[in-house]
Amino acid sequence: MGFIDLLQSIIPPALFFSAPLIFTALGGVFSERSGVVNIGLEGLMVMGAFVGIVFNLTFSDVFGIWTPWVSILVAMLVSAIFAIIHAIAAVSFRADQVVSGVAINFLALGLGVFLTKQWYGKGQTDMVTQPFYTTDIRFLSDIPVIGRIFFQNIYLTSYLAIILAFVAWYVLYKTPFGLRLRAVGEHPMAADTNGINVYRMRYIAVIISGAMGGLGGSVFALTIAMNFSHATIVGQGFMALAAVIFGKWHPLGAMGAALFFGFAQSLSVIGGGIPLLADVPQVFLLIAPYVLTILALAGFIGRAEAPKANGVPYIKGSR
Repeated sequence: MGFIDLLQSIIPPALFFSAPLIFTALGGVFSERSGVVNIGLEGLMVMGAFVGIVFNLTFSDVFGIWTPWVSILVAMLVSAIFAIIHAIAAVSFRADQVVSGVAINFLALGLGVFLTKQWYGKGQTDMVTQPFYTTDIRFLSDIPVIGRIFFQNIYLTSYLAIILAFVAWYVLYKTPFGLRLRAVGEHPMAADTNGINVYRMRYIAVIISGAMGGLGGSVFALTIAMNFSHATIVGQGFMALAAVIFGKWHPLGAMGAALFFGFAQSLSVIGGGIPLLADVPQVFLLIAPYVLTILALAGFIGRAEAPKANGVPYIKGSR
């Protein structure tokens, strides 16, 4: 296998598996930059996957080839609404944010599996008929060498994820909204003194994390799983959370970490075609993303500094 062929077999799948993690990790960055820990990213992905698949199956005849795009928008909306539960518990009632996030994970999975059994009479939905398909990006795919590697047989959602990472960076670091959101996560009392509504900013950030988690879950379901069951989302939300920490709560850092974890996930699929990994037992390739996640956090968690008020409920008027 030539070097170019090797890259062509590695990079598209890595981007393909990374996209859902990037979307979800960006949501985690917004939430935690505002001072709200969001362990519930896994549950938000589950809700997004469930809604995306069910909507796709129900309305595929109505929207035709646009069905997957409409499905992810609906999944974003429902997951954003679902995230309000976490916002109410963590911001309004000042509940323990870790416990609230864990509850979101259990609630989303239980609700999704229960409704699936009620509506489809079995533990999983039917396979979707209108998923996302790979495509060649016009003009760019004709570029010698680079076109073959980066722009042929690519899911558009992969590049949408990368674009949104730069949009998130711009919003957080170049706009008044981003400045207010980061201020709320660093020193909420000072932000409140300057007229920033801490509760509203945190609600908005958690709702954004819900929308992005729903986007990540629905993209995963409509590009990889193709249906919904209890095993559709199995740890991807926690990997996205790890990407937030590994990326030092920065949108571009989270994107880089998600690309790394996405590459690790893709090893189980492409490992057999890579000479160095051809003889590695499949089970080791399957557990690789989780092992690499642990190793990455073990190596970098000490150097990453979270927003100072992250996980600390704000009580107006208190120090």
